[in-house]
Amino acid sequence: MTASGQLSTTEGSAWWRSAAIYQVYIRSFADGNGDGVGDLTGVRSKLDYLAGLGVDAIWFTPWYPSPMDDGGYDVADFRDIEPLFGTLGEAEQLLTEAHELGIRVIIDIVPNHCSDEHRWFRAALAAAPGSAERQRFWFRPGRGPDGSEPPNNWKSRFGGPAWTRVTEADGSPGEWYLHLYSSRQPDFNWDSPDIRAEFEDVLRFWFDRGVDGFRVDVADGLVKDPVLPDVDDGDETPFSDQEGLHEIYRSWRKIADSYPGEKILVGEMWLPDMSRAARYLRRDELHSAFNFDFLTCPWDPGRFRDVISRTLRAHEEVGAPAAWVLSNHDVTRHVTRYGRSGDTGFAFADRLHGTPVDRVLGTRRARAAALLTLSLPGGLYVYQGEELGLWEVEDIPSGLRQDPVWARTQGADPGRDGCRVPIPWSGQASPFGFGEGEPWLPQPAEWVAYTAEAEAGDPDSMLSLYRRGLALRSSLGEPALSWLDAGPDVLAFSRAPGFVFLLNFSAAPVQLPAHSEVLLASGPLPDGLLPTDTAVWLRS
Repeated sequence: MTASGQLSTTEGSAWWRSAAIYQVYIRSFADGNGDGVGDLTGVRSKLDYLAGLGVDAIWFTPWYPSPMDDGGYDVADFRDIEPLFGTLGEAEQLLTEAHELGIRVIIDIVPNHCSDEHRWFRAALAAAPGSAERQRFWFRPGRGPDGSEPPNNWKSRFGGPAWTRVTEADGSPGEWYLHLYSSRQPDFNWDSPDIRAEFEDVLRFWFDRGVDGFRVDVADGLVKDPVLPDVDDGDETPFSDQEGLHEIYRSWRKIADSYPGEKILVGEMWLPDMSRAARYLRRDELHSAFNFDFLTCPWDPGRFRDVISRTLRAHEEVGAPAAWVLSNHDVTRHVTRYGRSGDTGFAFADRLHGTPVDRVLGTRRARAAALLTLSLPGGLYVYQGEELGLWEVEDIPSGLRQDPVWARTQGADPGRDGCRVPIPWSGQASPFGFGEGEPWLPQPAEWVAYTAEAEAGDPDSMLSLYRRGLALRSSLGEPALSWLDAGPDVLAFSRAPGFVFLLNFSAAPVQLPAHSEVLLASGPLPDGLLPTDTAVWLRS
């Protein structure tokens, strides 16, 4: 530990290659001031819980000032803290306290877009077409004789068109601006030198305050084809994975490498080709990226083996570690996904809202998936509440939903509120220790049995499974994974000397191989058998 509270370079050498990182969605983690919204005071009160869980770092979703049209991903100021959450001084205190517990802190950076309340977008609206202010965004004249049609046919990922027309200062219909998400999230134009300089300065601002890294939102989408061509359905190539991105991340990596303590950059990239995604993880670009192929993998042994093999192979080619994740703030919680019949691999594009869920089945599979994820080489992300076995809350009243996806699709897509319901900490009724006020989203009454307090004293709870798994995981080290043949319906591999993993996907129990010790199991092992949808760690 350094005098400033930052973890030293020696302590932090390549820490990120195998780190267990816990995602905190601040609004829903813990409420310290009783207003029903999570905040930094609440997070600070739970740092000991996170240290006891055994994670190496925390990743915060955006904590910047924001009108919260998109849960904070509509940023109005990249150098301050949202007043709902606290102050910049409190964020700095949190960094110090986390570091004292050996926990690093990663924060979101949102370089693709900002809020329509950002000072630069306000200036752009006030400026004339062709002005320097508008060059920071994608303002274009409309098509058609009167410019009443959008510049192209791109669709917003939140539903509806990706263009909104503005009214000029004289009151006339004017240009259109691009927003791949909400109309209140105008896309930056990364051809502008102002944008590039601004974000390099933002990186330094937070690194100077002790932040240990950034999760880069929409990391594949910053650069657009300047021609802005029309696209066919499903085609995202003009605004995803453009070659110009690599130059941006090389400049960011130089900044990160100029600081002590292994500062890192983690990419969020939904790319269909894993080898393309791995190109961003070369040694002079990003450090790692989320593995969404694994997150969306259906409950099938062959599919899991394939995605794990492809992931490890693609990452080995560029010398980068894989990063495994089961859930996050954008996708349906995996207890619910795994409890649905049919294809359990959906996550974002199709939430299958309203279809039946077998929660017992989903929980059993979620426990097995936790052991699988914990046993794989590389980094690991845990989304808040998954260690408690929480499920997607699907019965939120329409009037309480806040995700813009819900509104922009006229309710056809329920959006992401169901995975963002505030965490239950203790007690017998809502707000379950989240805070003193009514939570901003309603909590299910059934969560009384899923509070951190209730699960802490239960050796068979999901929380106990995660704690034991995270503690044992550190002993696996760096050894590569070697597949074992245990039959077509059993996923099996070995890693560290003497370590064997098995997950039974078959419809019947299977015999455990010869072993000296059961290190950890996701469920009971009656008569030395591994039941269906159960995973086990063995010492051979």
